[in-house]
Amino acid sequence: MSHPIIVGADGSVPSEVAAAWAAEDAARHGRDLEIVHVVERWPFDVPLTLAPGEAGSLSRVGSEVLAGAERIARGRRPEVPVSAELVSGRTVRALTDRSERAFELVVGHRGLGGFAGLVLGSVGLGVVRHAACPVVVVRGESAAEPAGERGEIAVGVGLGDDSAALEYAFRAADARHARLRVVHAWPFPEALDGPGAGADLQRIEERARWRVIEAHAPLRKRFPGVEVAEDIVQDNPAAALVAVSRDVDLVIAGSHAREGLTVPRARAVTHALIHHAHCPVAIVPDRPDA
Repeated sequence: MSHPIIVGADGSVPSEVAAAWAAEDAARHGRDLEIVHVVERWPFDVPLTLAPGEAGSLSRVGSEVLAGAERIARGRRPEVPVSAELVSGRTVRALTDRSERAFELVVGHRGLGGFAGLVLGSVGLGVVRHAACPVVVVRGESAAEPAGERGEIAVGVGLGDDSAALEYAFRAADARHARLRVVHAWPFPEALDGPGAGADLQRIEERARWRVIEAHAPLRKRFPGVEVAEDIVQDNPAAALVAVSRDVDLVIAGSHAREGLTVPRARAVTHALIHHAHCPVAIVPDRPDA
């Protein structure tokens, strides 16, 4: 397929875990795997001043990082075609540029060097916000063994257009032969406080469930082998998805505001998942290029 899975490598343990996860996902989806290491520039494009031989040293270190990640990927899934690229530039720009032609972009939950603080600060959030493809943030402490599979993944949806996140979720569930949990969480309306509140809450839940079922009905026809369950909960959306992440192999969410979901709330959900989820997280833009 023309759209590869791209994984960022920096030599840290989290990036090694990401490389192993990316190899597994490339095998599931029948994709090539590309490994990228970014050598960061100085701020404000100030020229990097190096002593004689240091430039070659940086290249050697980068090549070693790539070779290590490639060994992990090939060791995990030898049938997956793997390539490696050493890049000089800004991390966010380098990754987002490559996201234009990627099926998904995979990174570790924290890192060193060019990926320092990637998902703990503005760099990581910048990648998530500006990537043209889904960004998967992988957690884990060792790349030696595959993580245990629970056989279920989850996607969070609002009441607006979550078609991109839903399509990615159905593809992922189909490739994994996993059950898909479609989660819609809504906080308690402060205006509902009286004798009839119980009946009103029940009607809200029924309508929310109907809207969620209607939203993914076309995808159920396209992916008839995927078992789907709707999970309509009265809770903060971010807290609900973080809680769900304890019991599934992957949590998926859209990256931008939807109808009925304000920009601050959309960012709060993304931020909470990146920092606090207990499993890999896929953040999907409105129109992933896949």
